[in-house]
Amino acid sequence: MTSVPPGHFDDYPPPVGEEPSHPERHQDPGQTNLGISEMQHVVVNTILATFCFAITLLFRFVTDFVPDSFDDYPPSLGEEPSYQEHTQDSGETHLSGVQRGVITAIRATDLTLGLRWIPAGFHMVVKADGAKCQTSNKPVHVYQAIIEWNERILLPCEPSSKVRVNVYASFELGPMLCHGELLRTFEISVGELLGRSEKSLPIIFQPKQQEVASPCTSLFMTVEQRLSDENDATMLCPLTTLMSSDVDALILRTDAGHSLLARYRRTQNSRDLDQSINHFERASDLCPIDHPCCPAALFNLATAKFVSCQVNRTYLDLDIPITLFEEALDLRPICHPDRTITQLHLAISLLSRFSNRGFQTDVDAAKELLSKVLDVCHPNSHIHRAALVAIETSALHPAGSIDANIDANDLGQERPAASMLPLSPNQLAAQAEWCLERNDPHTLDEGISLHYDPLGYYNTMHACRGQLLCNLSVMLATRFERRGNDEDLDKGITLQREALALRPVGHIYRSISLNNLANPLSSRFDHRGNDGNLDEAIALHREALSLRPVGHTDRSTSLNNLGNQLTARFGHRRNGEDLDESREDLRCALTLLMQPDPRRLKAHLSLATVYLSFHHSGLDGTSPGEDTDSVDSAMHHLKAAVNVVSGSLLSRLQASLRWVYHASQYSHGTELEAYATSMQLLDTCMSATASISSRHSAMKDFPRTLAVDAASCALHSGDVHRAVELLEQGRTLIWTQIARLRTPLDSLQTHGAHAVTLMKRFRHLSSLLEKPPVIYANGTQRVDVEAEEARYRRLVEDWNRVVEEIRKIKGFSRFLLPPLFSDLQDAARDGPIIMLIASGWSCNAIIIPHTQPPTSIQLATSVEKLQTLVAKFQRTSEAVLKNALTELWDDVIRPVVENLGGFVQRGSRIWWCPTSVFNFLPLHAAGEYNRKHGQFLSRLYISSYTPSLTALLIANNHPDGALFTLNGVEPELELVRNLLPLAPDPPSLSAVAFTKITSVDATKSRALRALQDNTWLHFACHGTQNYEEPFKSAFLMRDQPLSLHDITQMDLSHHSFAFLSACDTAVGTRSTPDEVIHLAAGLQFVGIKSVVGTLWQVDDSTVQHLVEAFYKNLCGDGKMNSKRAARALHRAVQSLASDKDIPLEQRIVFIHIGI
Repeated sequence: MTSVPPGHFDDYPPPVGEEPSHPERHQDPGQTNLGISEMQHVVVNTILATFCFAITLLFRFVTDFVPDSFDDYPPSLGEEPSYQEHTQDSGETHLSGVQRGVITAIRATDLTLGLRWIPAGFHMVVKADGAKCQTSNKPVHVYQAIIEWNERILLPCEPSSKVRVNVYASFELGPMLCHGELLRTFEISVGELLGRSEKSLPIIFQPKQQEVASPCTSLFMTVEQRLSDENDATMLCPLTTLMSSDVDALILRTDAGHSLLARYRRTQNSRDLDQSINHFERASDLCPIDHPCCPAALFNLATAKFVSCQVNRTYLDLDIPITLFEEALDLRPICHPDRTITQLHLAISLLSRFSNRGFQTDVDAAKELLSKVLDVCHPNSHIHRAALVAIETSALHPAGSIDANIDANDLGQERPAASMLPLSPNQLAAQAEWCLERNDPHTLDEGISLHYDPLGYYNTMHACRGQLLCNLSVMLATRFERRGNDEDLDKGITLQREALALRPVGHIYRSISLNNLANPLSSRFDHRGNDGNLDEAIALHREALSLRPVGHTDRSTSLNNLGNQLTARFGHRRNGEDLDESREDLRCALTLLMQPDPRRLKAHLSLATVYLSFHHSGLDGTSPGEDTDSVDSAMHHLKAAVNVVSGSLLSRLQASLRWVYHASQYSHGTELEAYATSMQLLDTCMSATASISSRHSAMKDFPRTLAVDAASCALHSGDVHRAVELLEQGRTLIWTQIARLRTPLDSLQTHGAHAVTLMKRFRHLSSLLEKPPVIYANGTQRVDVEAEEARYRRLVEDWNRVVEEIRKIKGFSRFLLPPLFSDLQDAARDGPIIMLIASGWSCNAIIIPHTQPPTSIQLATSVEKLQTLVAKFQRTSEAVLKNALTELWDDVIRPVVENLGGFVQRGSRIWWCPTSVFNFLPLHAAGEYNRKHGQFLSRLYISSYTPSLTALLIANNHPDGALFTLNGVEPELELVRNLLPLAPDPPSLSAVAFTKITSVDATKSRALRALQDNTWLHFACHGTQNYEEPFKSAFLMRDQPLSLHDITQMDLSHHSFAFLSACDTAVGTRSTPDEVIHLAAGLQFVGIKSVVGTLWQVDDSTVQHLVEAFYKNLCGDGKMNSKRAARALHRAVQSLASDKDIPLEQRIVFIHIGI
């Protein structure tokens, strides 16, 4: 158990406790929070987390009430000692001699308050005049505050007669082996009871001694008067006290076992646990297999045995409690009231054995049991909620992932859905941490709500109140940051002020509270600009620093936070003394942090901000903006921050983006290095993300022009080769990561046994990593998603280690590293490639021939002009379209054509590799449409497209396939059938086997089989591009869409050609244009070498004419070759040019992608 002060836990932005300060206020695309938080943990050992909670919640039969005098046998039933409740005299009501009182209803509130185990139910025992009546045993739901019994209990005639009432939480619903845990006991006269009933005065209970909150806060009994000679069949009959000696011993043994187990929980005395097991064993011996209480006796013994295994870490002995639970379950058939609680306990035991011994059958059996519990139990029952926790836990913790030293008695983290109010301070702290780690509004709201009620229980004298105030304040501050509600920020500051008041001068944890209050004050200054808030925050940080002298472990934290706030005040008031002091404080903070400390990253970033402020201020004796030494120092610290390998990947990536921003702003010599580092970190971050959809979503959070800006930077420095390399490294990241997992490694087989082992390991891990790209359905449990992401990250780490080992083998040193230009240039083996770059710097074209050096051309256009041009292509007017195509020729295509003559003859093939906004322009159709005898690109060269040079390299390296199949609209397919060189009998090698899938057969599953089994494809169907979630773009089949996500799961590396006669199959998304996510590109990236797609909607009549012309040109001589597709499409489009009935926008809708 970690022994640290309450009120603060780990470093999460913003952390619970000392939240980092905010040193910088100007807009910065890569800005991060630069403060250093207290590196402390909650009182709860975070290793316990959820699994330990699932066990301890179910097996911690704890009550802080224990009889004052205790022996091996507790007092006999009905005489349990307790803390006697003394109620005030409310005035007795006297009964006449012919009347008697009858209890007609009993209402109890907050019966689960403070409980740390799940009771089967609750019941009352009312004793008077030697008679004892017991109510029914009622379960309670999570949100049920009141339980009411409506059984009628006859009271004595004499008003002075005493009535003793005991409130119990039971261990089983039926048959009950003992009363259970005594929650409350009190004695009251009949007359007073009647008086309270008439005046509607409940009996109020205070917390028990040494407890902050105790079960059952109030109880009210409705009492009516009736004639003494009335007979009432609904009256509860007194319990019989006549029992056999065996039954009496059974009850005594069971009560003793539970009492000893409860005392063990309080005192941790192992003798109590051993005696508890001894009593339960003797009780079990008294119950033969046909005894009605046998399952309860087995269950109790199993519970104690399980606790013993956890406490003593004798995990090999878990077989014993598991067997006992199984026997108990066998004796509690379907419909037995205690069957579900038995299934739940058995499941938890199996999960414990699985976590320590790794038996897959255990986790499978546990999940089956838990599933049955969920099917039967009410969703708001405690058993149902505990089962959910157990299921979530089993997903989060695979075999062997649980620390073997977990103390099963420590209550671990509890989820909001499974809590029984009020939670302990440790549980609440864990709840707060759980909420802050997830960007889930509902979870955060629930965590905040859970903290408000306990503040009513933990008064100002309680040592844990400060912790609760602090954690609630940080959650409110977090909600303010996410939603901007001023009330949350103000309320959080009020709570932190109260927490500070609880830690006066001299208090050991005062420095923590000083920092905790300073942070939201700083946030309020950022939000409202009130100088007083910032001055107070600095004063608080100064006091905290004074309490942390040289040698204090948290001195660096205070130095950093104070330095950041002084930097902020300098930016507000321009007082040079603040900036000088800030620099000194931050230097000292960095010096105090050892090399592997991840907080060094934020310290470096803070110092970079200070040096940039010096550069702008001219305080170092230079004019503002002329202090190059300060800029150099700032870049040094930004680079150092990025290289703090102990920092999180995301933090390092954000730091690198700040480095890019400032290096670009000041045209610093490290600019190109900053770009390359950022793209490498972005690639690494994306590869650690478990699903394709989440990768695409994450890409939106980072600058979409990063790669083109990096290439422009390289071009400005005169390094064209590096510009091409950076474009390849920073674009199509999602496709590149998929391709890595499919890299062939056959050549490794000739490098020895170790190389072969690595090859097999690489293939195995790659196959596992290819499965997880999953789009989660709405309503998926967040814990399921997070568990899958954690599993995926572990696989990525293993995969990376294998890749590093492969790179050590001779000839594989650059295995899966970003390709060099010398490798990329081979993509131009069949014709030059023109990369078009659109960035804020400039717009450029790079012509890449196969063997000659590349040529860079600066284009007389800009991103803004290109965006306007893209908008023109959205209109249907032919005149507007011609003007747009002419403008495209003048600004982009003509300068390229003028330079192509030295590389390729006219009539040859060329490839366009557009970036950024160029992706949305029909480059192949550009020409001088409004000029007499104008030039047209289509009359000069045969254009194809490629998403990247790597995609073209892969397509060139794959072997040709042999079969051809068609999916879609029947008339079009019949047209294609008639144009193909169909197989004679017997078939020739050059013939094509034709398979048609239409009408009711055109289902998603059939299409997937056709995709896998055939290497030539023609889709004639509707297509749709989903711009928000592009991996949901799809071909519309008869039953379900065949989505791009479905296609990415396939290996089509032996496929030759696909014709996509569907709308919008070759247009990407504006949010991530350089990822090139559309159906046509997807088919090429998964292996199809040559693809024909569409830029927008296509008319059926156009398709008929173009398809006929295309296939006549493709296979008119009886031969099929995918490399002829581009030329065939080129000629088909030219043949339509003279047809005035086909509009221009339909003649240019089809494009070719690939070889």
